[in-house]
Amino acid sequence: MLIFAVTGMGGVGKTALAVEAAHRALARGWFPGGTLFVDLRGYDETPVTADQAVLALLDALGVRDGELPPTTDRQYDAYRALLVERRERMLLILDNASDPAQYLPLLPGTDHHRVLITSRDRHDALPVRLIDLETLAPDDAVALVTRALHDTDERDERPAREPDSLSELAGLCGHLPLALQIAVGMLRRRRHRDIASLVAEIRKSGDATAVLDHGSPGTDVYGRSLVLRPVLETSYRRLPPEHARLLRLLCLAPSAETGTEAISALAGPDTGSVLSLLEDLAARYLVTPVSNGNGAASSAVRWRVHDLVRVFGTSVVERGEGETARERVLALYVRCAEEANHRLRWLPGTEETERFADRRQALAWLDAERLGLVSAVEWAREERFAGAAVRLALCLGEYLDWRRHFDDLITVSEAAREAAQLAGDRLNEAIAWSHLGNALQEVGRAEEAIDALTRARDLFQAAGDLHRETMAWGNLGNALHEAGRVEEAIDALTRARDLFQLSGHRHDEAMAWDNLGVALAEAGRTPEAINAHTRARDLFQAAGDLHGEGRAWHNLGTTLREAGRVAEAINAYGKDLEICQQFEDWYGAGQTLHGLALAHEDADRPAEARAAYHLSADAFTRANAPAEAAASRTRATARPAPPNPHSQEH
Repeated sequence: MLIFAVTGMGGVGKTALAVEAAHRALARGWFPGGTLFVDLRGYDETPVTADQAVLALLDALGVRDGELPPTTDRQYDAYRALLVERRERMLLILDNASDPAQYLPLLPGTDHHRVLITSRDRHDALPVRLIDLETLAPDDAVALVTRALHDTDERDERPAREPDSLSELAGLCGHLPLALQIAVGMLRRRRHRDIASLVAEIRKSGDATAVLDHGSPGTDVYGRSLVLRPVLETSYRRLPPEHARLLRLLCLAPSAETGTEAISALAGPDTGSVLSLLEDLAARYLVTPVSNGNGAASSAVRWRVHDLVRVFGTSVVERGEGETARERVLALYVRCAEEANHRLRWLPGTEETERFADRRQALAWLDAERLGLVSAVEWAREERFAGAAVRLALCLGEYLDWRRHFDDLITVSEAAREAAQLAGDRLNEAIAWSHLGNALQEVGRAEEAIDALTRARDLFQAAGDLHRETMAWGNLGNALHEAGRVEEAIDALTRARDLFQLSGHRHDEAMAWDNLGVALAEAGRTPEAINAHTRARDLFQAAGDLHGEGRAWHNLGTTLREAGRVAEAINAYGKDLEICQQFEDWYGAGQTLHGLALAHEDADRPAEARAAYHLSADAFTRANAPAEAAASRTRATARPAPPNPHSQEH
């Protein structure tokens, strides 16, 4: 290739890379004829034209004053003739080009020389080898700041003393070299202040561009002004109106990466081809397509907006335009999340969903949109979006619990609870308290869980919702058991079971029986526990809830093992393991394999126990449960120990 183009967003370091590459190439003797450099200022208010640039190039080649041809055409002829005559290879750097018209007339009329172009736009129509620059990796961004500070003063200990603050600063700068360079200048000037102070200032402002531009040290080594916002503004102002509108609305998306469908909702039905507009924005390095790497269709590609572009974009959105766009995407999220939640809770004989043909499709959509969904729920704190955001939060509970994203579940439950409380919506407040209590229990905050679930129960009772009150009794029983208050747990779970029996809710009765069995086993009432788990298994089977049946098999296996009925326990664990694998429930599989290993230890089969522990560790690893995986690996290499029951609860 004769022509190379270094492309990327403004401030990513295109010129610095081109100049450094030129220096190294010259040092290696690749271009004995030297280098020609022209800054085309393509993104300034008055870009340099090709006609102006050719005069500068002729001057650099020694043609000036009276030797300069009188007309533009003859000037180009003279320029190309000089390049053809040059026997020694040269490198021509055409920096900061915004339009092919700026550089096409400047290309040599010979294949002897090489051309390096830098641009914020990708010009796909030309036979150019593209070198796309992305922002730095986090570790490289930290290294850049560290090295720059040490170059000024090798005694500067702040990077070593404040590694966490330095990493956060690099993140707040979006790992963008220009922003990092400005931050370095500010830290040099504030040499008696710590890095954390600059981090705190940026976080308080919420706008890194404002803080960095205000404290900018001036110019860089090329004499260019070190400012962020004008760089972003020039890229934005050059966009056609439809592209500019889509970019600023995209910056309102709940998360940094957004799917094409959600972007279409933000843009509204009257927008043209959103996919084409996004591809155009990607060619200008204002958005980045993110593929899942599995050859997904273009509609499945997600789009990422750089953090600093997001901050700028939200600052230029008109309030009414932005709020309407957010309502549209929130409505999409609520509709799809409700269908996904219905699919996750689906049982044979109940209504099918239109969007998701099976559980796997629902989980795939929820996994892809999780960050956006969780962030959108936090809009519930704004009155205009509260109702829809609460609905969204309450239908994410099953999914977040299934994927064990308990921190996210706490976040959305808190947001929903606050919004429902402010609106005086006691029923939804109770549901939010219930979700919050279950999440708190899972992260080991049992007493807080008991308080939350007690509030849920009382609110359901006040609302006259007996079914949900009964569910709250069951959840409260689980939390009491987790807190070691076993007798109270048995009382609460027994009450839940009896109420479900009276109301004829057999599926919910199955869950109550199963959880009651765990508490009975803890109290040493083993025969009653075995009966409870057997009843639960049979009721789950009758309801067609295969995953619930697997849970009951697991807990039955643990209780049988405690009773010394090891062969029956191994059979029960095997039943649950088949079901967990069918549902791709890797956390459940890890628990069951751990229990199976303990049963093999009880049967004095150390080889089978070690194999089960290793498989348990693998399953926990797939479930992103590193602590549990490490525990299973430790047991695999240790001598057999006394039984350590590991039960599943709902």
